[in-house]
Amino acid sequence: MKIILANPRGFCAGVNMAIECLERALDFFGPPVYVYHEIVHNKYVVDRFKGRGTVFVESLDEVPERSPLLYSAHGVSPQIREQARSRRLLAIDATCPLVTKVHLEAIKYAREGYTIILIGHEGHDEVIGTMGEAPEQMVLVETAEDVQRLSVTDPQKVAYLTQTTLSVDDANIVIAALHAKFPHIANPPKDDICYATQNRQEAVRELAARADLVLVLGSQNSSNSRRLAEIAASMGIPAHLVDGVSEIEKSWFEQVERVLITAGASAPEDVVQECIDYLVSNHGATIEEAFVREENVHFPLPKSLRELLTAGSQLPVVAEVDR
Repeated sequence: MKIILANPRGFCAGVNMAIECLERALDFFGPPVYVYHEIVHNKYVVDRFKGRGTVFVESLDEVPERSPLLYSAHGVSPQIREQARSRRLLAIDATCPLVTKVHLEAIKYAREGYTIILIGHEGHDEVIGTMGEAPEQMVLVETAEDVQRLSVTDPQKVAYLTQTTLSVDDANIVIAALHAKFPHIANPPKDDICYATQNRQEAVRELAARADLVLVLGSQNSSNSRRLAEIAASMGIPAHLVDGVSEIEKSWFEQVERVLITAGASAPEDVVQECIDYLVSNHGATIEEAFVREENVHFPLPKSLRELLTAGSQLPVVAEVDR
């Protein structure tokens, strides 16, 4: 058996930044540190932080007043920010800067009186946060069929944004439908789908044809990880999305000679290595590193956290979150 190891794979700059934020906050405050939603959508990462005393919450009512609170990489709505201020929480914004970019675009279009069409998945944390920026002016669509059912007040004053972790191919189908229905539709000058999502999808498109089976490391609630498995499956290659080696089934590898391994943007490299070790041990696999694109993106820690770390014992009662 040969393992084709996709590059790039795994953690992106936004995930690295969010995880470092939580690690530094735990070191600084000690447990418990509270996080609104999962810091990133990955079971292994979340479980590891739970073991260190992190408390993940779905409501700020669960957070004692004046406690340290992190916003996850997926971002939050203005309503959550205001609730954190009213509860005098020490809020640290670990939102991925590329998600913040979409929020700022939503604010801009809303101020200019546009109806904003957000392409995304209903119920996803990122979508909930983005729609909170302009709930009265934003409409969510997921498919081209959703676009056909749209009705807006002024078809000449429409703009679209996208969730950052979508399938590029799927998003382009919806965007084409929007342009057909609203020829004058506005959009940001730069693509909303993040560089890491696009790069990992490009790697699967290029490499999957060389494999008999694709293993994607990532959690089921990770949108970008699911898209990787869907792309391989759309090419006719059997694909499995797994959190780790414990979910692998022996039957998958009958008459399989080449396995492509990749990982979603929130999946840690150690779970990738465990799967490699499994295939080496059980199937005598050899490894071929396949490089499709190089990544050198880095995001600094948010200003609110840097100020806390610098202030030391001179802590403010409430930290202003970054925007």
